[in-house]
Order: sequence, then structure tokens, then C-alpha cells
Amino acid sequence: MSFLGSNIKVLRRKSGLTQTQLAEELGVQRTMISAYEDGRSEPRLTTLLTLSKIFDVSMDELTGWDIASKGRQFLQRERLKILTVTLDQDEQERISMVGKKASAGYLNGYADPEYMENLPNFRLPNLDGNKTYRAFEISGDSMLPLMPGTVVVGAYIESPMEIKNGKTYVLVTKNDGIVYKRVFNYIEERGKLFAVSDNQTYKPYDISIQDVMEIWEAKAFISSHFPDPTPSAPVSLEEIGKMILEIKSDIRKISDH
Repeated sequence: MSFLGSNIKVLRRKSGLTQTQLAEELGVQRTMISAYEDGRSEPRLTTLLTLSKIFDVSMDELTGWDIASKGRQFLQRERLKILTVTLDQDEQERISMVGKKASAGYLNGYADPEYMENLPNFRLPNLDGNKTYRAFEISGDSMLPLMPGTVVVGAYIESPMEIKNGKTYVLVTKNDGIVYKRVFNYIEERGKLFAVSDNQTYKPYDISIQDVMEIWEAKAFISSHFPDPTPSAPVSLEEIGKMILEIKSDIRKISDH
């Protein structure tokens, strides 16, 4: 069981659970979770069985698989169970397009190969070929200057712990549907993500990590609306005064000639 402590810690974080939340799931004190993760104590068999169910892993994987160092292989195995992609005739991944009208159906069909095959799909150049991408049509004006109808292309994020504070993501959620926000990671502290709109008329809000089904990091966008140029800063009275003096000086030079 030499890997058990680190495995519990890795899987807990990947699941977006705090030590307190996991302790509540197991019916133990939070300090016991800390002891498990530090290797100062080992869970009983019944607790191990419960942990394997919570993390959706086998007992062999939980106790004998070095997830901390082989995490990429472990996550790839899990990813294949839940992420459905569309391939072209050369077995290259295509970017499936989730339009505004399809967004409600996507919440139920994102893991259904037949549903995914019926979505429009395309390819884009200059994207990292080692990632899986999906395109989502955004609605509303909460992320101006991106207008409603803009298509955001996102790269699949396997774990919420990969979220980089302040970056924009498409979140597929159980309660709020598909949302595009600037995200801050407070999973360790509160088990939540903090979603912020670029349009300041919309208030930021928390999203429980348990409510999040998929995370896509924004990598590109497609829009028929060209952004307006950034307005220049207002000219101060002092600058106006300098401009008038310069004009008068030029006029004098012209008159002298």
C-alpha cells in the first residue's frame, strides 16, 4: 500500500473535493483524511471500498497503481470512458460544433457516440494536434466584446485542477447548462469555481465542482462581428494647452518665412 496515501490525495484533488468534504463522505474526521494522505494511517477495508466507489477506481488501482507518477496514463484511461470524439476517414479528430439550439441536448448526449456523430464538425489549422477540441456557440452579452453567436473553440481539460486563474473556459454544467466565463479555481478551499463575466454588469458567482461535467479551455473564437477599436484615453486640458502652443509656434514660423 505504498502508493495509497498519494493516490488518495491525487484522486481527491482530481474529484474537486476538499479534505473536509471527503471526510464527510466517509463519516470520519478531517484529520483522518490528512493522516491517510500523509501515510500516518491506513483506511480500513470498508473505507477502502467506499473510496474506490467515490473515485470510480478499482481496489487494485487505488492501492497498487502509482497514480501520482503515472497520472497521465491513468487519466487517459478514464478519459476514454467519458469523452466521445468524431473522427474523419483518416482517423483524425474533428472539432464538433455545439450550436445554441443543440446546447440543451448536449447535456444529455455529450457521451453518446450517435448524438456526437450528428453534430456539425470541422477542422482548424494551427492547433495542438495532441488535444481534443470542441466548439460552442455562446449566447448573451456577458463576455463582451465577444458578441452573441460567437463560436468559442476550447481544448478539453481532464482535471479541474488544471484550471489557470483568470483564463476563460467553457463549462458544461448540470444546473446552468453551457457557460463561457473567466474562471478562478477555489477547489481546495471551497470545492467551487468562481465564474466572472467580462461584462461588469453581470455579477460573478460560484459553481460547485460537483456540478461541472466538462471543462474546455478557450483557445480560439470565430465571429462575424469585428471588435470596435479600443477608445483612446480622453485628452487632458494640459495636453490641449501644449497642442495650442505648438500650433501657434508653427504659425509664427510660417509667417516669418
